[in-house]
Amino acid sequence: MINSLLHLFDSLETQRNELLSITRHLSREQLNAHAEGKWSIARILSHLIASEQLSVSYLNKKIQGIKEAPDTGFKEAFTMMMLVISQRLPLKFKAPKVLAENTHLYETSEQLTEAWEKVRKELKQTLTRFEDDQLKRKVFRHPIAGMLNIKQTLRFFNEHISHHTPQIIHLLRKK
Repeated sequence: MINSLLHLFDSLETQRNELLSITRHLSREQLNAHAEGKWSIARILSHLIASEQLSVSYLNKKIQGIKEAPDTGFKEAFTMMMLVISQRLPLKFKAPKVLAENTHLYETSEQLTEAWEKVRKELKQTLTRFEDDQLKRKVFRHPIAGMLNIKQTLRFFNEHISHHTPQIIHLLRKK
C-alpha cells in the first residue's frame, strides 16, 4: 500500500480502536439505550460501519475505471475544506437515504467489532489497488461535497468519526 494511504488508514484504525475500547464494556442494553428520537451508541456505531461499507463498495466499483477518471483540483480541495469544517461544527445532518436504508443495527460489542473489522479489511484491500498516479483521481461521490479523491475520502472517514465521537462520549457520560 502507498505510504500516504497507509498513514491515513492507520489513523482510521486508531480512531476505530479507541471508539471500540471505550464502548466494549457496555452491555447490549447500555449500547442500545436511547432517548426518544435520539440515536443509541449502537446506532451511531452501526451508522459509521454502514457508511464505510457502502463507501468501500462504491470505491471498488469506481476503481475499475480509474484510468479514465479525471483528477481532483481546486474545486474539490475547497469543497473538502468546507466538508471538514461542517463535520467539526456541532451541527446535525440527515443521513443520506441510501445510508439510512442500508444501516444494519448491530446490538452487541462483539457484533460491532466484527462488522467494523470486516469493513476495514475490505477497505485495506481496496487501498492496495491504488497506484501513485491515481491518488488525485475522482473515485468517491460524497452526497454533499461531490467527487473526492482517495486521500480526501479517507480524510472524510476520519472527520465523520470525529463528528460522531462527541455524541458517543455524551451518551457514555449518561451511563
